[in-house]
Amino acid sequence: MTTPAWLTVLTTTDSEEKAHALAQGVVEARLAACVQISAPVTSVYRWQNAIETTEEWQLLIKTTTERYGELEAHLEAAHDYETPEIIAIPVVRGSAGYLAWVSAETAPVTSL
Repeated sequence: MTTPAWLTVLTTTDSEEKAHALAQGVVEARLAACVQISAPVTSVYRWQNAIETTEEWQLLIKTTTERYGELEAHLEAAHDYETPEIIAIPVVRGSAGYLAWVSAETAPVTSL
């Protein structure tokens, strides 16, 4: 089985402003070609032995497998959650033009 070249990475945060800041940061750093922000979503989860219900904003981050490690490190550093949700979902198929665009927009900038 081959490793997919592209990923959709999912994370959440507790405000629209934080979602926009995370999205802007990863696109500016060329770690993502696009981030879609869905809001609000209701998350129900267990945290520190209690069931929590929270309104969150969900980010769907389009990137490449090559950039994932840097993206994860960036999200962990920029996120204010103690344990942020960072889940990578492989993109097994997509339009050739869109996937080429994701690759081009996330390519590391090389200095001459």
